[in-house]
Amino acid sequence: MLDVPELTADEILARVLHRDGLMLVIDKPAGLPVHRGPKGGANLETSFDALRFGLPRPPVLAHRLDKDTSGCLVLGRHRKATASLGLLFKHGKIGKTYWTVVEGGPAEDEGTIDMPLGRLNAERGWWQKPDPEGQKAVTNWKVMGRGDGLTWLAMEPVTGRTHQLRVHSASTGWPIFGDNIYGNGPRFGEPRLHLHSREIVVPISRNKEPIRVVAPAPPHMHDKLRACGWNGE
Repeated sequence: MLDVPELTADEILARVLHRDGLMLVIDKPAGLPVHRGPKGGANLETSFDALRFGLPRPPVLAHRLDKDTSGCLVLGRHRKATASLGLLFKHGKIGKTYWTVVEGGPAEDEGTIDMPLGRLNAERGWWQKPDPEGQKAVTNWKVMGRGDGLTWLAMEPVTGRTHQLRVHSASTGWPIFGDNIYGNGPRFGEPRLHLHSREIVVPISRNKEPIRVVAPAPPHMHDKLRACGWNGE
């Protein structure tokens, strides 16, 4: 995949979608890992110092997105907030909607994939496969539009397994466009993975409405989304 350089302070500040006393939601660019890998290299966390907004420490990741996934990423602004957010994610209380463009697509207009997942093998680390003995994994999906051999879906993972949407899509017969692990995307270069964390809904406090944050569709997905009837919003 194309590697993306680290973000400058100004670039990451421009990607803040929401800020309050407890959390930030930023718009993660595709192609940039959230953590520094074992071999080092560019990553998102390096830029977090620019996001303190007066607090003594930089914010901390409350969950993770794959390197090639773009969109809403939640950060806790202090220890207590990060712990609370971590529990909300763990117990499935946070609503997540991803936009994907898949090759082919389902015949129906909406549905649910209930397909347990397990590790592919020890060598491949994070890679997953359908596995009847694996962890429960459930995804709801809905067709947003259809184009030439492509379908634009809104996918909501009910569980939060690694690579869940990618494996569920590919194993159901409509891999995510540009997926270079489970689909037909090239190992390097374009097209990038068409998987975007579009919306996140966080019930941060009991007596307030949940916080709803939307991330704009990333530039690399515009062409294929338009081909499926997206109006640019």
